[in-house]
Amino acid sequence: KKFNNFWMGKFLQQNNFIKPDKPVRLYGLDLARFLAFAGMVFVNFKVVMGAETGAIWAQSFLGFLEGKAAATFVILAGIGLGIGAGRNAENSFNLVILKRAGFLFVIGMLNALIFPADILHYYALYFVFGLLLIRQPVKVIAGVALLLPFIFLLLAAIFDYEAGWNWKTLDYAGFWSFEGFFRNLLFNGFHPLVPWMSFLLLGFILARLKLAQKRTHNMLMLTGAVALGLAYLLSGFLSGLDPELAEISGVVPMPPMPLYMLAGSGAGVLVIGICLAVLSAGVHGRVFSWLKIFITTGRQALSLYIFHIFIGMGILEAFGLLGGLNSQIAVFAAGLFIIASIIYATIWARYFKGGPFELLMRRMTG
Repeated sequence: KKFNNFWMGKFLQQNNFIKPDKPVRLYGLDLARFLAFAGMVFVNFKVVMGAETGAIWAQSFLGFLEGKAAATFVILAGIGLGIGAGRNAENSFNLVILKRAGFLFVIGMLNALIFPADILHYYALYFVFGLLLIRQPVKVIAGVALLLPFIFLLLAAIFDYEAGWNWKTLDYAGFWSFEGFFRNLLFNGFHPLVPWMSFLLLGFILARLKLAQKRTHNMLMLTGAVALGLAYLLSGFLSGLDPELAEISGVVPMPPMPLYMLAGSGAGVLVIGICLAVLSAGVHGRVFSWLKIFITTGRQALSLYIFHIFIGMGILEAFGLLGGLNSQIAVFAAGLFIIASIIYATIWARYFKGGPFELLMRRMTG
């Protein structure tokens, strides 16, 4: 009880859902969005370029980012939804989010025609189910978030996780069939509802913290680092005990076992904590000016995510760079695209207040 009171007083802005205090622009979240976007570009370019070999540094760098950049992206979406829910009436907010879920689903399915690992059509499902929990007490949200990874573990024991998959080509047979599509969406796709929904729910919880306060930033960094380190330590320990335990104690995103969920959550919370700390209210103006281009780019993460599929991967295909390349080339190509994205976003922001798809989504959904 004393710990709960300490938590409530020091860090938690609201346990039961109430309207938060006067809105404050948290530039650190925009910076975190940029980092999540950049991480996803590195990982996704690795996938489409078939970069399974190469220098150890490149392999290690890309391997570490796998699943963590996307997890951070989803956590940030949860924070955004959580903050938005506190500032808007329930009925109007829910309607807008349902419309946006529809918008993201359509865009995501178009993405999937080119890049099967698209995350946006999964977002649509996260948003719909998220509305059922977004105004619940923290204990309820946390309970569901903790339960989902173990539900996945149970499902993996009952059903065939590898159904539909060709792991050499990452093709999914039957994706466009009713059964295959929903199996992929709910259970064994790249970012299935169970257990990936937990990342969104974690974002809901973070949205209720006093995110503008330094002590919260420190708590996030410490908690994230401990969770990330613990996931890897437990994975190594359990894998060494028994080969069968190795199958359920991995920290890779596929299959998304509980320790991967812990590692992804830890990485996301750590990155968000660092970004909030770097761009806290008391930060020197020079630091902000140095990071402004990344903040501006982060605000257009949705558009840039779509562009990295339609434009970035289109360019790779045009130059014959899909499949059979090494990790160094994937890192170099992704780096070039990220630099181009920063330049584009900086120029675009001089004339518009949001990215093209952000503006289109707001116009179409409210």
